[in-house]
Amino acid sequence: MSEGYPIAAQKEALRLICEHGPLDTHQLGERLVTARGLSSDPGYAPAIARMAGTLTWRLQAQGFIAEGHAGDLWTTTPDGRELISCTGERR
Repeated sequence: MSEGYPIAAQKEALRLICEHGPLDTHQLGERLVTARGLSSDPGYAPAIARMAGTLTWRLQAQGFIAEGHAGDLWTTTPDGRELISCTGERR
């Protein structure tokens, strides 16, 4: 995290949450792996998926995502949608 401004990986996670609707951390991890493509390193996909927890923690601390009504789903906030120019989440 750089001075409270999201890094590229955080923006990628934010965009995935905004474009695909409320996601839990596991679902976000799966989408990050898919978005990043394949690698010959067997530890690549698990490492990217684990990164989802750190990304959501930071995005929530910055006020760009919030826990949804169910408590385990992440949704973008108006500030988060504005940051990445996303009009809204699919439901």
